[in-house]
Amino acid sequence: EIMLQQTQVATVIPYFGRFMARFPDIETLARAPEEEVMRHWSGLGYYARARNLHRGAQAVMARHGGRFPATAAEVEALPGIGRSTAAAILAFSAGARLAILDGNVKRVLARHFGVEGAADSASVLRALWTLAGSLLPARGIETYTQGLMDLGATVCARSRPDCAACPVRDTCVALRDGRVAELPGRRPARAAKAREVAMLVVVSGGEVLLEKRPGSGIWGGLWSLPEAPPSVDPVAHAAKSLGIRAVAAEALPPFRHAFTHFTLAVTPWLLRTGRKAARAREPSGSTWLALDEARSAALPAPVKRLLASLADRGA
Repeated sequence: EIMLQQTQVATVIPYFGRFMARFPDIETLARAPEEEVMRHWSGLGYYARARNLHRGAQAVMARHGGRFPATAAEVEALPGIGRSTAAAILAFSAGARLAILDGNVKRVLARHFGVEGAADSASVLRALWTLAGSLLPARGIETYTQGLMDLGATVCARSRPDCAACPVRDTCVALRDGRVAELPGRRPARAAKAREVAMLVVVSGGEVLLEKRPGSGIWGGLWSLPEAPPSVDPVAHAAKSLGIRAVAAEALPPFRHAFTHFTLAVTPWLLRTGRKAARAREPSGSTWLALDEARSAALPAPVKRLLASLADRGA
């Protein structure tokens, strides 16, 4: 359920298999180092989910003796778990008669009952929660919940919904009124802001310099590459800020990476020191890793792709 927050099933499946193979139970996850948890999540995005999942496992061990809590209030008290996720977990694991309201379910209910307004507004959310609770069956909650989620994910899709295949099309207000494309409503879209940054790929003796990112913010808790203002001289910046004397700088192809609220425009630079002796010091919060090892570390997906591209350049 945590992996499926804001991520499609097809993307989640391979990550889920690898994650469960390494962390098959709550105790194993709770005892694992955070960096290893992040490494197994690397590439899935929204990394706060992984940190919260790790902290949640530790909370279950500390507060509940390793037994997953059985009430919605206790589950919602765990890091990163809200009302809908808690309900889904308990519906599937314990048959609890609780309503869920993820993005797919919001869309199904808004269209079927003709609920006006942006689906994330407070008044619309209250109306949708009321509807979701009123529709709960007396029994078979697991089947109902899964069916409702699947209906939104595969039939009542955001774009190009398959209304002809919908089992409740005869009572759908949006279909009757020709408003399927309009519902649910959305807030006016804000133009995505662009942020520019230079990334320094510092290579020395077959190793690359990585920096640990802060726990909050984008790519929180992951290893990444040193960053600099986009217009800075990369060699001068490496000497001043990293204490590293580079002998050559090569501009790599720029790329863009989209986040929820902004786009990151990256200008990468490949800096070579020539020999390890040119490394005056290891900057605080940084480490040198062999390139092959770095490519399998807990890195953001675009940084992994950038490091993989270095093989074509003999790095």
